[in-house]
Amino acid sequence: MSQPVSHPAVSHPALSATDPELAALVAAEERLQSETLRLIPSENYVSQAVLEASGTVLQNKYSEGYPGRRYYEGQQNIDQVETLAVERAKALFGVEHANVQPYSGSPANLAVYLAFAEPGDTVMGMALPMGGHLTHGWGVSATGRWFRGVQYGVRHDTGLIDFDEVRELALKERPKIIFCGGTALPRTIDFAAFAEIAREAGAVLVADVAHIAGLIAGGAHPSPAPYADVISTTTHKTLRGPRGAMLMSREQHAKAIDKAVFPGLQGGPHNQTTAAIAVALREAAQPSFRDYARSVVANAQALAEQLLARGFDLVSGGTDNHLILMDLTPKDVPGKVAAKALDRAGIVVNYNTVPYDPRKPFDPSGIRIGTPSLTSRGLGTEHMAAVADWIDRGVGAARTGDEDALAAIRDEVAELMAAFPAPGLPTE
Repeated sequence: MSQPVSHPAVSHPALSATDPELAALVAAEERLQSETLRLIPSENYVSQAVLEASGTVLQNKYSEGYPGRRYYEGQQNIDQVETLAVERAKALFGVEHANVQPYSGSPANLAVYLAFAEPGDTVMGMALPMGGHLTHGWGVSATGRWFRGVQYGVRHDTGLIDFDEVRELALKERPKIIFCGGTALPRTIDFAAFAEIAREAGAVLVADVAHIAGLIAGGAHPSPAPYADVISTTTHKTLRGPRGAMLMSREQHAKAIDKAVFPGLQGGPHNQTTAAIAVALREAAQPSFRDYARSVVANAQALAEQLLARGFDLVSGGTDNHLILMDLTPKDVPGKVAAKALDRAGIVVNYNTVPYDPRKPFDPSGIRIGTPSLTSRGLGTEHMAAVADWIDRGVGAARTGDEDALAAIRDEVAELMAAFPAPGLPTE
């Protein structure tokens, strides 16, 4: 896999002249993203082309409605931009219909509820502490307050979904909607098994592939397109696009989906984001992106092996995708303490609950890591032993309070990151 191309330093002259305080914060973030090892699995680096598309004069245009059916005039170019994004999404994911207007993943999922359910209806998704998402009917979310959420989980002994239990729950509760997918699932999602259960229960199956959309596009994870009624996804994470979202579906659901997004939930789409989505989808259709997707998984599996060799407890015993969930209980360090210490060491992760976690969500037992960002920088499997060693040393330093050890790790991380400039970031 080729090393990403760096770009010359950009000083943001207009921003610096108008708002030097904000410009300084942007520059500081550029340095931080350049110098640290970013292991949060929902983060990535977008290309310079995606960044440029995100900052165009398309920002200036209101476009309520859909191509050819707008409520504002002057849409000659905007309609073509959105149509490009839609057609590229349909081709890349092999779907009959695509809506690229949702502002983000949570509004996209809320549109699904508006399209297929009424307030008070039963909906079903993976429980948040087991790896699911807030918007899959969890109680603190609007989706759990406005709808009756029932949740499935994973087996205590394997960390894997028990489909016999899922089927039993679905047939008992008869939900209108079943969500599959989540935010902390390190294993391949069996879309066919979920589809069979949804069919038996008479439910609409929604595959939330926000985390793995890039892996699906790159052929490194099975596609839900043959099985799911609706596919919901963000456009960043492994897909390496801007912070936006898409809903894809069979043609029979197209009208319901479109009506739910607009006028059901949103006004005018963010046209600059639509353009950046179109760019990212074009990039994801290139042969090099397939190499990237496979490398993300290879790096995650190599890193998992190295962590297991160092005595870490990985939920489900490893990973099939981009994500690793670690229970730090055997290391005698809470997840939050470890995450903050690793941050001081230049290793950016997030603390996370693990299945059947006895600790509270804001102070959980685990940390969640992933390989999309480091793979975008060009790191390969040969670097994963060093990454695992840094994590091991960092967690140990968190336990003992050794700040000197964390500082030493940060220097080592910065040295390696300097050899692998990140896409889209300025270089000195």
